[in-house]
Amino acid sequence: MMRTIEVSIVIVILTTAFIASTFFGTFSPQDISPLNLRQLALTTLQIVDSDKSLSETAFKAPQDSAWTELQIALTASLPPNIDYNLTVYDIVRNQDTITYRRFHSITSSASGLAGSSKAATYLVTTTNSTFATIKQKIHKTLYVLNCSDANGWWITGYTGQSLAADVIDLLSPYFNTTVTVQNTADLENLLDGNEISGLPFESVSNAVVINTFGESVPIPSTYADQYPRGSYAEYCYELGKRVNQHDWIWVSIVGYPFYYVSNTAELADSHNSWGIYGMKDVGPAGLNSFLRGLDVEHYPSYGYDDSYITQDVNLVYFSDEAYYYSNYYGIYPAHYQTATRALPSSIQATYHTTAVSEVFNLKGGCYGAATFEHEGTGALTAIGLTRTPDIRVTALATLIHHKPVLYKTEFTQMTGERSTQRLLVLQLSQQGGG
Repeated sequence: MMRTIEVSIVIVILTTAFIASTFFGTFSPQDISPLNLRQLALTTLQIVDSDKSLSETAFKAPQDSAWTELQIALTASLPPNIDYNLTVYDIVRNQDTITYRRFHSITSSASGLAGSSKAATYLVTTTNSTFATIKQKIHKTLYVLNCSDANGWWITGYTGQSLAADVIDLLSPYFNTTVTVQNTADLENLLDGNEISGLPFESVSNAVVINTFGESVPIPSTYADQYPRGSYAEYCYELGKRVNQHDWIWVSIVGYPFYYVSNTAELADSHNSWGIYGMKDVGPAGLNSFLRGLDVEHYPSYGYDDSYITQDVNLVYFSDEAYYYSNYYGIYPAHYQTATRALPSSIQATYHTTAVSEVFNLKGGCYGAATFEHEGTGALTAIGLTRTPDIRVTALATLIHHKPVLYKTEFTQMTGERSTQRLLVLQLSQQGGG
């Protein structure tokens, strides 16, 4: 009797299971353990192109034997139950319109792909085409002080002339015209508003002038004779006036700006108290005088002021803008630096300037590196870092201020081929799929 009951229970369970399976249907292996065909297609394309053979084949004639080799590679790379269809399209550009024109296709199934399919796309470029980065030009003249008759200071390990070469390498591709100021006689002509190169697009007005001599600034002989007051602090006042007059951005690459003046002939018997001859110690009055000259509308006459205004704020860190443009332009100085000559925020009110294009975050009310734009014309980019100078900070500060655009999507065709780019579409389906 008990055995009969057990058998009856088993029969009921089996019958119920059969009815349920019939009612709800059965699952295919693909449904129980689905295969990501789209990801498989992309991975397959990347693997086959790991040695660039796929990119090369995509530009060969349809009858070339390389297509047969590609079919073998695809078959070997895919599971045996996967069918594929690879189609190659020409990319045709007509002004602002892009169209795709079928060039060739290969398949593992002459009767077409069975069931549902998924596809991945892959863009290839001819191996004899080059990717070009085109730099938008800053429509200003870049003047780089390279005066052979001047000495620098606070640029330990470098000379003003070697730093000038580095500045030109980094920044000249971004400027409409770059002019090297070879000596203090050239600098005198420039200060007097005269073009000095003969280049067709040189413009003295609205230029960028980079002083690569650190805390020292070259002084022409005529100016040395004319403005000796305050150990040449008056010359620094005159410099500020010329920056205002010509609407320049004057860039000081490191340290305390205008702390010394230099002319190896005119000041041959003078030294900077550290054994460097051809220089004269101006002291902090140099920067104060320059700022008064820059703000000439409110300081119409020279006045001597030797008070220190910079501060040592130790470590300073990149601003968000500096992080962004460092990556954008591919210029990578250390994102933190030591600022021992940082300019205080108070000079904005005192000399009617506005701090913009900050390379480092404001710290202790001071700017480690920023551009101070005058409310009228002219500006000072002051990089108050300690020595030894990293000229990449100068380049980054200049580019942050002007923000030239990089155009990175230009392809240059090197031969007479039909197209420099083709689009590959690999479509996969699983045999036995519903």
